[in-house]
Amino acid sequence: MNATPMLRVTEVFLSLQGETSRAGLPTVFVRLAGCPLRCRWCDTPYSFHGGESVPLATLLARVADYGVPAVCVTGGEPLAQKHSAALLAGLCDAGHSVSLETSGALDIAGVDPRVSRIVDIKPPGSGEVERNRWENLALLAPHDEIKFVLTDRADYEWAREVLRDKTLERICPVLFSPVQGELAAEQLAEWILQDRLPVRMQVQLHKILWGNAPGR
Repeated sequence: MNATPMLRVTEVFLSLQGETSRAGLPTVFVRLAGCPLRCRWCDTPYSFHGGESVPLATLLARVADYGVPAVCVTGGEPLAQKHSAALLAGLCDAGHSVSLETSGALDIAGVDPRVSRIVDIKPPGSGEVERNRWENLALLAPHDEIKFVLTDRADYEWAREVLRDKTLERICPVLFSPVQGELAAEQLAEWILQDRLPVRMQVQLHKILWGNAPGR
């Protein structure tokens, strides 16, 4: 008999999507626990450890109770959990529009193709630039997105060169985001305009509305 798939869950909550092309959309967030990375500017360190062990079927039912089509699976690093692929597929099977936020350090090949994969590329300022799994770029589709979170001008110039060298805009939409409290949004906007970059700048809508409160 197969064991019931279990996932370690930090929190499940309803909010507005604060990032990506889905910004502003009412979304159920499933934040899984655990992450092998330690990005210097991480804003969810409370998800690194602990979490509630929840059977997959129970978690799917919990999400369904919110009655919202859009679901975002985030972390931590969701793909570090053995049964995250089953969760993503189960959400798609239930008719949800599903996005995945992943660090870009782990293989995305096993993710259901119906999922919109939001894949980070870590710049030097993150402290995790060596963890980028460049092989993931060949697996991305037009409905996926690539995200750079930037701390300063050096990060911006690094990201600009990666964008140009790998012609990322030909793969899928590319997002540039400033680290709150370190890089002014207005400054990043000016750099993007000066260089005519084919990217979408984003700020974290949820932080504008609710600050850094967990579960928002």
